[in-house]
Amino acid sequence: MNDNKPDNQQVFNLPVVACLADEKRPLAQAELRGVLVEAFERLDLAGKRVLAIIPDSTRTAPIAMLFKLLGEILGEKKAAALDCLVALGTHMPMSDEALSKLIGIPVIAGRAGRHRVFNHEWAKDETFITLGTIAAEQVERFSDGRLSLDVPVRINKLVNDYDLLIVCGPVFPHEVVGFSGGNKYFFPGISAREMINVTHWMGALLTSMATIGTTDTPMRQMIDTAAGMITTPAINVALVVHGQSLAAVYIGSMKGAWRSAAELSAKLDITYVDRPYRRILAVMPEMYDDLWTGAKGMYKTEPAVADGGEVVIYAPHITEVSYAHGQIIDEVGYHVRDYFLANWDKFKHYPWGVLAHSTHVRGAGTYEKNGVETPRINVTLATGISAQRCQRIGLGYMDPTSVKIADWQESQEEGVLVVPRAGETLYRVKA
Repeated sequence: MNDNKPDNQQVFNLPVVACLADEKRPLAQAELRGVLVEAFERLDLAGKRVLAIIPDSTRTAPIAMLFKLLGEILGEKKAAALDCLVALGTHMPMSDEALSKLIGIPVIAGRAGRHRVFNHEWAKDETFITLGTIAAEQVERFSDGRLSLDVPVRINKLVNDYDLLIVCGPVFPHEVVGFSGGNKYFFPGISAREMINVTHWMGALLTSMATIGTTDTPMRQMIDTAAGMITTPAINVALVVHGQSLAAVYIGSMKGAWRSAAELSAKLDITYVDRPYRRILAVMPEMYDDLWTGAKGMYKTEPAVADGGEVVIYAPHITEVSYAHGQIIDEVGYHVRDYFLANWDKFKHYPWGVLAHSTHVRGAGTYEKNGVETPRINVTLATGISAQRCQRIGLGYMDPTSVKIADWQESQEEGVLVVPRAGETLYRVKA
């Protein structure tokens, strides 16, 4: 590691530079290169080791183009290294083939030419270093009294092996923290389970409906507090991707660039409808390969479904609930928040992040003392997951071969909506 790191103040005070597309076309590669050059021109990176922290393939973003440009620009600035770490959270590790597609360079055994490419190994304790602790009274304040416990702040030790961290990723409405991106790439992106479990369960207690598409949330405050313990300088390359097109890039401090991107995402990635729908067909793209990731079709449409309505997650390619956590979900099932709270002694020993996923998927609802659980809406899977498993975990089943998207689109029934490529645009009813 080079001890001569860029001055923290130089990085933290970096003004946000931006480049926005017009209404007719997405940003071109030359425009993206120009704003990157402008942002990095004031930093002396000669001889410095740089780590790019990037999303996995479950986020729409031009990561290959961005990584190519960063390699060129940092090469011109004589940086000693540019490596990348995939912020998996608790997603499954990516194969060399998948990594190659992600960054646009052949990856063999963790190397892409002169670059090293790392999966975040979240299941291994030796991955982490401890930065400090968020005290119980702070957690209590963040959660408005809902939680009170000390939370160790542990993060991938690679952050201390480099002179500069570049967080590169898109900003979308998000069910746990309000909007993705920014310091979320550290926590939960490359963090240990403690921060993941507490922030996700805190979000579940507040509910996805109350959180998603909100800029300032208690979970974001907690994540920012933890990120403040990282001593390696960091820059945020925050992308706004609308549909599959790059609409804007903001580069600057972790909070400054993220906030600018979140403000634009709120304008582009939230669709307001006049009245709630009775049924929504969420058509999931193949970048979501299990329900753990494909459930974003539920999170992003739930606010636009009428009481007693239904979200159908249409994804014939999905055959697994969760490659990482499926066994636990089979034990726990999908339930509304109040079911878990009423039976907390039974469930508190399960990973809270999994419990949060469960209640986010099941959505809002009630649980009565007589044992009656009443979800606000129905969630039905038209996937490769069997009817028997759907019943066991508490979700509805629809034969995916029976779903004709064109018939849904042409339906004359009032209150039916088809959302193509669901998972990144949030639907809300106008206030």
